[in-house]
Amino acid sequence: MNPLGMSPSLEFMPHTADVRLKASGETLPQLFKTCLEGMNKLLKPGFCHDNRVLDVYDKIDISAMDSTVLLIDFLSEVLTLSNVNKAVYCECDIEKMSDHELKGLLKGKNVEGFDNDIKAVTYHEADVQLNEHGDFETIIVFDI
Repeated sequence: MNPLGMSPSLEFMPHTADVRLKASGETLPQLFKTCLEGMNKLLKPGFCHDNRVLDVYDKIDISAMDSTVLLIDFLSEVLTLSNVNKAVYCECDIEKMSDHELKGLLKGKNVEGFDNDIKAVTYHEADVQLNEHGDFETIIVFDI
């Protein structure tokens, strides 16, 4: 037996199925929009920059204990809606936002499929903080 008490035929292997995204914004809403843009660039690169008419709309209303959890829950909800509706949400008009709540309208466009499959938006490494320039900043890890 090895030090972890595992049999010799069992071994943990490194896995590289994650994408790390470092994002920042001058305001908290801008950080959320930047992270949404980053997620979209993974799902369907270039899709949101093709001057498409956005005709898929979904309201979003999320509450959380802090801005980090709110961001991960926001991205997770958008990812779920993207998969359910087969759409990429290019914009979010934020109607109300605080460190604990986000209400808004997602605007997107239907797609035939995604270029990359994002399985989950993880809490690993996520920590919304102010950086040395006074901007909001975090790292998001996507499980792909």
